[in-house]
Amino acid sequence: MHYPIMLDLTDKKITIIGGGKVAYRKLTHFLDFKGSVTVISETFIADFEQAKGKVSMIRDTYKEVYLKDSFVVVAATNNKTLNNEIGAYCKAKNILCNIASNQELSSFIMPSFIKRGELVISVSTGGNSPALASKIKKELEDQYDTSYEGYVALLGQIREHVLHQSLSEAEKASILNSLLDMNREQLNVYLKELENMK
Repeated sequence: MHYPIMLDLTDKKITIIGGGKVAYRKLTHFLDFKGSVTVISETFIADFEQAKGKVSMIRDTYKEVYLKDSFVVVAATNNKTLNNEIGAYCKAKNILCNIASNQELSSFIMPSFIKRGELVISVSTGGNSPALASKIKKELEDQYDTSYEGYVALLGQIREHVLHQSLSEAEKASILNSLLDMNREQLNVYLKELENMK
C-alpha cells in the first residue's frame, strides 16, 4: 500500500527513460509541478514537439550515467527487462522511481489528479482500477472547476493575515473555518478589511 504524499519538485532533476505515449503523459504531469525534466530515448513520438524548450530531450540509448543525481526517475520504455533494470538500479541508489510496467518494483505510483492552482486533488485505486480512478477524476473536474484556482489563492492570502493577528489558536481556527461559508465576493471584502487593519 502506498502512502499519499506531496513532493516539492521545483527545480528537482527528473529523468524519464522512454519516448512514447506513457512517457509523454508523465512528462506533462511533471511540468505542471515545475520539475526540471530530462527525457532519454532513441525515438520520440510527435507529441514531444510540444515540449521543446521546456525539457531536455536526449536521443540516446539508456545509460546509468543519465540517472546520476536524479531526484525522480520514470522508466517508461516498451522493454520490460530494461525498465526492471532501471528500477533495480534506482532501488540500490535510493532514487524515487516509477516503473510503468512494474508497480511492485516502483517506489511510488502516479495517481490521477486535478490541479486548480494550489488546489490538487488526487485519486488512486492502488493500481487496482485505473479506469475507476479516471472516472472519479472526471467527476471531481466538474465539481471543482477552474474558479477554484482564484478561490484557493484568496483563502491563502486571508490565512496569512489571520495567522499574524494577536489571537489564540482557537480563535484563528474559528475564523479560518468560517471563511468557507463566504463566497468569493465576501472574501474579497474581508481581505480588504484585514489589509486596512495593518
